[in-house]
Amino acid sequence: MRKRGGADVAFTGPSRGTHEVGRLRVTLASVKSVLKHPGSVENPECGFHDSCSVRRTVLVLRSSELKRVAHDNRVKLADKSPAGSRLRYERLEFRVQRLGKKADIDTRDATRNPLLGHNTMHKFGVGVIGATGYIGTPYRAEIRQSPDDARIVALCARRRDRLEAAAKEDSAELITDDWREVVEHPDVDVVMVLTPDALHIEPALAAAELGKHLVCEKPLGMDVGEADRIWGAYREKKLGHFVPLWTRYIPAFQRARQIVTEGKLGEVRAIVYRWHNPRPLATPFTWRDDASLSSAGSIADVGSHAYDALRWTLGEQAQRVLAHARPITPEKPDVGAIDLEEALTWGGEHQLADSPQLRQGATPDYANVAIEFESGAVGTMVLSHAPVLSMQLAPELELHGTEASLSVSRVTGELKLDGRGGDRPELVDTLPFPGFGNRFSQYVFPALRERMESGSSDHPGLDDGWFAQRFTNAASRSALEGGWVEV
Repeated sequence: MRKRGGADVAFTGPSRGTHEVGRLRVTLASVKSVLKHPGSVENPECGFHDSCSVRRTVLVLRSSELKRVAHDNRVKLADKSPAGSRLRYERLEFRVQRLGKKADIDTRDATRNPLLGHNTMHKFGVGVIGATGYIGTPYRAEIRQSPDDARIVALCARRRDRLEAAAKEDSAELITDDWREVVEHPDVDVVMVLTPDALHIEPALAAAELGKHLVCEKPLGMDVGEADRIWGAYREKKLGHFVPLWTRYIPAFQRARQIVTEGKLGEVRAIVYRWHNPRPLATPFTWRDDASLSSAGSIADVGSHAYDALRWTLGEQAQRVLAHARPITPEKPDVGAIDLEEALTWGGEHQLADSPQLRQGATPDYANVAIEFESGAVGTMVLSHAPVLSMQLAPELELHGTEASLSVSRVTGELKLDGRGGDRPELVDTLPFPGFGNRFSQYVFPALRERMESGSSDHPGLDDGWFAQRFTNAASRSALEGGWVEV
């Protein structure tokens, strides 16, 4: 922390008004580390004449009544404000606390200091890597709809035309094809890694090194070794993290978990999970079909969701797996480096014969995984993106217990309970799923704040992503080796 002491300091902020610190002695902390915003700090007695930003500066005040003000844009101080009071300056609200005789505070993110508590809601600066693809585009829209929580600062993608259009939508300061520029941007404190699986490890580790919060798509990496490194980089740090394992938020699955927790099924002894996500037969080849970019095709893609849902519902881990997996879809149209949204659109509008070139997918789009759990329960999981497996015919999940069996349908929202006392199962609930709504305001940003404050959250994070990748990695190995593999 850089310190300047003894002299009165005047701050000239973006409003061009001068806000006097007055008679209090001031510690300037890391003011020069944040650039690219108007404003200057002047202290002739210290020889500190450099222009720099005062954004997110934290002032540590030494006086008979010490107060601290953390701010996001401009400075407001009051010598006589009682501890615990709030000061409002234009659109900004600050919490003032009595700190004792001395305090040095990290200015990179004021809300990391537990003394500030929840009364100061931090507004995140978001950098998105993989910003314009199938996943990044809707995520960015949800962030734009959450202006009190965050603003989008920097975007990274490979296609310049899309980046320029996205920058206009998001009012982003930076667009680039170099992820390092996003991670290192001084106003980015949340890094979102939404790239192909093989491109997660470097930006995720760099974000941890720079003390930045992380939203990382599943699977965390290409294999469990990379997942170990990413989770290990955050495990002991009080940084926010989130992994988009969305099935937990579907009402029918939340109700199923409640039924299991209440003991209505008795002891769950067998599970059947069908995750069929069929795509049009003419869907072109994308990076998900490329073994150099995709961790394990459908095993990693939808298997992460399916296993997390089971682990979350049952409260236990898989112990070992036996898998059969391979691509069962015929050769696919090869129309260049397109994203999944473009591929689905093309596949819905064309036939295989419309493509002059075809390419065989190199990752599994079908897998059948036998599972043994720690409790001795057994399970079967069918994972597929193949066009021939319908999702309309059977429930997605079956849980069979010693007292009753339960089925859960994502498509209809129906939960049916077979208590084994009649001819037909009982319809216990119908919970239609209209969509997630704004996932960032409801789940992602609250999860980041919870982990910043306490180090834990009930929302899915890197630890859950790590558990999911242990499972998908074991299933992928089993399919290659032809035998049982410990998870």
